[in-house]
Amino acid sequence: MGRWLDIDSPIMRALSRVGDLLILNFLVFICCIPVVTVGAANTAMHYVILKMVRDKEGYLIRGFFKSFVLNFRQATLIWLLMLLVIAVYVGDVMIFNYSGIVFPKAVVIAVLAIAILLLMMAVYVFPLQARFENKIINTLKNAMMLALINLPKTILMLACYILPLVICYYFSYALLFIILFGFSGPAYGAACIYSEIFKKLEPELEEPADDMSFSIQMDEENGEADG
Repeated sequence: MGRWLDIDSPIMRALSRVGDLLILNFLVFICCIPVVTVGAANTAMHYVILKMVRDKEGYLIRGFFKSFVLNFRQATLIWLLMLLVIAVYVGDVMIFNYSGIVFPKAVVIAVLAIAILLLMMAVYVFPLQARFENKIINTLKNAMMLALINLPKTILMLACYILPLVICYYFSYALLFIILFGFSGPAYGAACIYSEIFKKLEPELEEPADDMSFSIQMDEENGEADG
């Protein structure tokens, strides 16, 4: 029993990780309340979570807010662009359902296909923003490229975000998970997948211990890390 309760035991490390995810989820929730800060909050969350997945985490709260501040401007611009796209698609759905116009199936399928592609791209955007320094246009291009090149893993990442909502819809008691880990839980599962994808883009250098240094630049032309 004493060995199981040792601070380095798998049980204690797992409990510590759960506690970190709980704290991180609370931070993201608070920082998302103004809505306009959702992009910066999600970027900061992925910054911390990727370090967790790679067992290189430092001070959770300090690392979160450093990334939040450093990425605030660009992550916010990306988020506002995403909000604009969401608004357009909400408008499309309302037109399809309430306009009384019968649209050709090809148009409906095309709109749905584009929405799926954008959703696939979206799961990479804030992780890329958190890990790599790049212009907005290149971050978006790289996100789409990674989504298509790594399609099976992209689908798994989407499942990490969608499955908890589906379970919660059918089983109301799962709502507790959404409340406690609705942001950090799915993001952690996704990070376990995209961490290996990102390693292929990173220079073969030892990871720095300093939270401020956990980002690298990417070549704007081909999306490769230039260290």
